[in-house]
Amino acid sequence: MTEKKRVHIKTFGCQMNVYDSERMMASLKADGYAETQTPEDADLILLNTCHIREKAAEKVYSDLGRIKKIKASNPDLQVGVTGCVAQAEGGEIVRRQPLVDLVIGPQAYHRLPEMLRDLKPGEAVVDTDFPIEDKFDHMKDGRKSMPLSAFLSVQEGCDKFCSFCVVPYTRGGERSRPVAKIIEEARHMVSLGTREITLLGQNVNGYHGVDEAGNEIGLAALIERLAVIDDLWRIRFTTSHPNDMDDALINAFRDIPKLMPFFHLPVQSGSDKILKAMNRHHNRASYLNIIERLREARPDLALSGDFIVGFPGETDADFEDTMKIVREAGYAHGFSFKFSPRPGTPAFDMEEVDPEVAKERLKRLQDEINAVQFEYLDGLIGKEVEVMLDKVGKYEGQIGGRTPYLFPIAISGDVGKLGDMVYATVKGRNHATLLG
Repeated sequence: MTEKKRVHIKTFGCQMNVYDSERMMASLKADGYAETQTPEDADLILLNTCHIREKAAEKVYSDLGRIKKIKASNPDLQVGVTGCVAQAEGGEIVRRQPLVDLVIGPQAYHRLPEMLRDLKPGEAVVDTDFPIEDKFDHMKDGRKSMPLSAFLSVQEGCDKFCSFCVVPYTRGGERSRPVAKIIEEARHMVSLGTREITLLGQNVNGYHGVDEAGNEIGLAALIERLAVIDDLWRIRFTTSHPNDMDDALINAFRDIPKLMPFFHLPVQSGSDKILKAMNRHHNRASYLNIIERLREARPDLALSGDFIVGFPGETDADFEDTMKIVREAGYAHGFSFKFSPRPGTPAFDMEEVDPEVAKERLKRLQDEINAVQFEYLDGLIGKEVEVMLDKVGKYEGQIGGRTPYLFPIAISGDVGKLGDMVYATVKGRNHATLLG
């Protein structure tokens, strides 16, 4: 019997990349590969890259430098770069690091097994096209089991063109998968053990997929259709844009019990001046109005947000507006980053804020976000929450799970086994982990 080739995938960045890596791995397994967690044991190494953070491309080249040493002892090793850095850099990756055999953009993953079969020694393949077809229609799904909580991509790309963001250039314009394909994949995931699905998209609430009757439906209607699947207990979605929040989606938090009361809605800045410079097309008042309407629909909603500090032109007053909106919106969680210019975006050529000023602002903002988060978590103490048990606890006698609000909880006592849904009383917290 021929030994299977082994593949190692290293994933950078967002949940979309995690999902893409899972689908690539499933497709490769269906084509005869086996997974290895150790790059030194691999016959194929794939770097699934992200272009959002600072010096993303340089980090990829640094990893390729380490892989070069592995290839020195294994000349038959094949190396591929996939994802957003692959899309942005294209053939430049091969020029800078000739050990790379494949450079594949996010819309070409379904051609990966075929490309590997057709690879000729010394001839690198670069595929960064944006084909019309849905790549997931052509990817073999060799998955035999699924985790309790899993991602499902429903939408890719973005048409918003925020001045700091590379997504429209690396993932292309907005494309929504057909409703039937999403339902089919969700049912398959549930049949393999998944009980919680997080719907993914660069602009997921801009979803506008076509149903079986040829009608275009929005995200709320899609969630409603997913909610009827037996043994699917929980539904979440991320990441959304304020401009695509409609009444139907707000009311879905009220009307669909399986839709969890946790919502990630990036604001990026609390300053109208900076929001305009970011080309966000919303302002602080319209954003806070959305939050107010969401809380009317679902009073216990936990809100999460994204923030960029030190954006070009940000003054002390602009930053203070961001600090204020953290309290005004009442975030339960937040992700904050110092502005990092991305080549090819309008903001790349804007004059940057002094790096030390931006660093100090980021520290202050993170301290404020943490303070608000801990106040929120302390407010859960004494309350009963529903928990999906999904991992072994850190200490003996503990079992871990996720609350509807996404926060992890460690429960003491013999309360059930992995995969059970139980109720627990929150007794305290250890940093951002609840104790029950």
